[in-house]
Amino acid sequence: MTLLGVNVDHVATLRQARRTYEPDPVWAAAEAELGGADIITVHLRQDRRHINDRDVQVLRQTVTVDLNLEMSLTPEIVEIALATRPDMVTIVPENRQEVTTEGGLDVVGQAKRLEEAMARLRDKGILISLFIDPEEQQIRRSAELRASFVELHTGAYANAGNADERGQELNELAAGARLGRELGLTVNAGHGLTYNNVADVVRRLGPHELHIGHSIVSRAVFVGIREAVKQMKDAISRAGAPT
Repeated sequence: MTLLGVNVDHVATLRQARRTYEPDPVWAAAEAELGGADIITVHLRQDRRHINDRDVQVLRQTVTVDLNLEMSLTPEIVEIALATRPDMVTIVPENRQEVTTEGGLDVVGQAKRLEEAMARLRDKGILISLFIDPEEQQIRRSAELRASFVELHTGAYANAGNADERGQELNELAAGARLGRELGLTVNAGHGLTYNNVADVVRRLGPHELHIGHSIVSRAVFVGIREAVKQMKDAISRAGAPT
């Protein structure tokens, strides 16, 4: 059964629009858990545009499922992860001006930095996931670095303009998932997934975890977070086993 990681960043985005105290992503995480979330995911960015240090600290104290911290390799953020000790971290690329994460991490090009940071995180008992595009070199290097997981970037699939493009992107993701498992990696997936496109990812990739945020928070505006999470869990469950 594919697990659901619920990203509550966009609850914090709404809070920051008025630079006030509500809505609180900590409350959102609690509601997500009640809806069936298996994991709570947050991205602590360098510019603190949504999730802030206080959020991470309180979530670490209150989340009763696994806490996944998305993070860059910036020394400051690495130190926060080491001090906070989430259950897992997902290392992602991060550009200051991007609206959302654009593309996967260049594991091949940043192998030395990754190796050093991953050793420190591993010493604290933190599981490590690398957010990558479904490219053979990136997957093989992730295995060589002994990542616990890879999270395959599904953004190109989600943004494909037509059925043929979606099919091609899905084929590449499925091939990447197979290779990752052959190399001993646990394969997750995420980015741009919605209630409408998640089923094919579940069927073709058979991911261990999916990490989804924007679509769930968007639906929660109308039905509440607890119900929105339940509906996504149902969509994943209905998708069934991979083909």
